Amino acid sequence: MSFRRDYVTKPIFSWARGVLPTMSDTEREALEAGDVWWDADLFTGNPDWSKLLAFAPARLTDQESAFLHGPVDELCTMLDEWKINWEWRDLPPEVWAFIKAKKFFGMIIPKEFGGLGFSPYAHSEVVRKISSRSLTAAVTVMVPNSLGPGELLMRFGTKEQQDRWLPRLASGQDIPCFGLTSPEAGSDAASMIDTGIICKGNFEGREVLGLKLNWHKRYITLGPVATLLGLAFKAYDPDHLVGNEEELGITVALIPTHLPGVSIGHRHLPAMQVFQNGPNWGKDVFIPLDYIIGGEARLGQGWKMLMTALAAGRGISLPSLSAAGAAYAARTTGAYARIREQFGISISKFEGIEEPLARIAGTAYLLDAARRLTCAALNEGHHPAVISGIMKLHATERMRIAIDDAMDIHGGKAVIDGPQNYLGGLYRSVPVGITVEGANILTRNLIVFGQGAIRAHPYLLQEMNALSETDRDKGLAAFDTAFWKHVGHSFATMFRAWGRSWSFGLFAPAPDAGDATEFYRQLSRYSSAFALCADMALLTLGGALKRKEMLSARFGDILSELYLLSAALKRWQDEGRQKEDLPALEWCMASGFKTIENRFAEILANLPNRPVAWLLKFLIQPFGARITGPSDRVVHLCAQLVLSPSVARDRLTPDLAFVEDDGGIARLEKAFRLVVAAEDAAKQLRAARLHDWKEAVKKGVITQDDGEKLAAAHEAVTKVIEVDDFAPEALSPIYKKSADVHQFFQELGEQRAAS
Repeated sequence: MSFRRDYVTKPIFSWARGVLPTMSDTEREALEAGDVWWDADLFTGNPDWSKLLAFAPARLTDQESAFLHGPVDELCTMLDEWKINWEWRDLPPEVWAFIKAKKFFGMIIPKEFGGLGFSPYAHSEVVRKISSRSLTAAVTVMVPNSLGPGELLMRFGTKEQQDRWLPRLASGQDIPCFGLTSPEAGSDAASMIDTGIICKGNFEGREVLGLKLNWHKRYITLGPVATLLGLAFKAYDPDHLVGNEEELGITVALIPTHLPGVSIGHRHLPAMQVFQNGPNWGKDVFIPLDYIIGGEARLGQGWKMLMTALAAGRGISLPSLSAAGAAYAARTTGAYARIREQFGISISKFEGIEEPLARIAGTAYLLDAARRLTCAALNEGHHPAVISGIMKLHATERMRIAIDDAMDIHGGKAVIDGPQNYLGGLYRSVPVGITVEGANILTRNLIVFGQGAIRAHPYLLQEMNALSETDRDKGLAAFDTAFWKHVGHSFATMFRAWGRSWSFGLFAPAPDAGDATEFYRQLSRYSSAFALCADMALLTLGGALKRKEMLSARFGDILSELYLLSAALKRWQDEGRQKEDLPALEWCMASGFKTIENRFAEILANLPNRPVAWLLKFLIQPFGARITGPSDRVVHLCAQLVLSPSVARDRLTPDLAFVEDDGGIARLEKAFRLVVAAEDAAKQLRAARLHDWKEAVKKGVITQDDGEKLAAAHEAVTKVIEVDDFAPEALSPIYKKSADVHQFFQELGEQRAAS
């Protein structure tokens, strides 16, 4: 063993130390944040499916379920999104009061501090349900329970800080926000110029050691109304009052917004969404050192703290909102397609409508499956950073596709704004979710595979740690162990990928999963191919791979598909392998397999080392990308899931907040039920070439009862397809100068002619 280490490994070790790219502190802290979970199994190239299937699905406790069907339902009845967005530009005071009184801001805060102590899954379910009623309310509720003072205090705060602040946050006595993004630095937090200088100053009548802060933050949700600001800044100690270092690094602290020098209250208007969001400033704001979250000991540890908290938060709030959006689109668009007629038939009969409708339904199935699986991991105490990045990226991107498809099918109905438009606000909100918590372009190109390759790979992080070890002998010994295990793993992966690819996965491992068994085999096949290609790319490109962003993005897409499709299989298993839901699963698998095979082809076409690319093509894709996506049969069957009332439709779109008022959604659901109930009578009417149900009754074609069903359905559909219109003076104050618009323009023309 010493011969191998000294004469074989040592030269490799020396070479690798020379080419290993330097890693910034922020990069290292981001890599070390959170942990790995099922993503590590996928990276092995040989995932253990029994482990996934044995993992307990997320469940609500009795208390959590009672909250969801009690206060959450009650809150939803109080929300009118049209008035919130276009009349009030905010949640009404009674809603703010209700949210505080029922402790919506304290869902994640433990009961010992006055919070609800809910699980990540309960947090997700609450956000999902509110999102289907009001995005403004959903964002208001989710932000204090995601990245912010509450979670940071729970994880890193001192006992004194927790005792002081957590009860105030739980009760709504304090409204929190978190200031991270600066005008100079968005995703690159290391470039922020917000500062905190350690010095002595007066605070509440006494001289203490503290920080003088100066900052400018923007895009801060709840910022305009916050009473407690969590702030990220760079700490400096020029006079060495706490140590020998001058630049201490990113730090996070609590700032009561009533302190002198804090400017807060101005609002942004993000894509015409009116949740509270805005900039804030601080000029020479002084706080004592014990306002640093975690106290003086946490000086300079802010970035790692933020990344650790974000590793969980990114997997809950935005994926929940996105899953709600996709399910909402599936339910409303399926109903609308069923009741809307063109050329004398329901538009749901057109294959051109079935294709996007199936895409919406399949996306809804996939996103909720991934949301549930991720929440199950979070419930068990995992903080999977890579998976959270996958969830944020793909949930928001796929929601965008689903909402675009829904808009296309609805046509003018969804374009004309007004109280009866139930899609317009959701459509406008899509870019917000895609932009926040890390831009999706950055996440796809740099983070998913860049972070995943190091964290989730069985040996790479061990090798990197060994190479960076200051004790050369210790580093060499650790590298020798990890490197040769890596070599053995790579050869095993190569033969595994070769065999599975050439046999089209015929002998790849899979559990006995009924109709889904073949899907597991294909994922096993693709996982081994992914592990092999990733190893070869890392070997031939080394640190340069992180600059090959398009290659990294394609690898990230494959890893993401492997995770999302695993989640879909897990959902189908957990729900009892429902035959009625199989078309949705088949659609997800065919779409995902197509993406995976295309990304492999793109990687092999662009890998700089061409001999390696040719070898990989021979091993894993000798016949090219062969999967073309869902068949027409699968598309048709998947679309049918949302076109009729059924338990399958309810499983696909569960527990959305459809309040029984006379709003757009209630009208749609009513019309949908009536149209389905009158379908047989409508067929008889068409067969007799009649258009008037009364005439059909007279001729005995249908019964009086059937005729009344047709009349009720027709009246309900007419209400649904109506769009809102407004008096001119209701839209523009300039018209209020004249009772007659025509007269107004005539007078305006005369004035111009005279001038």
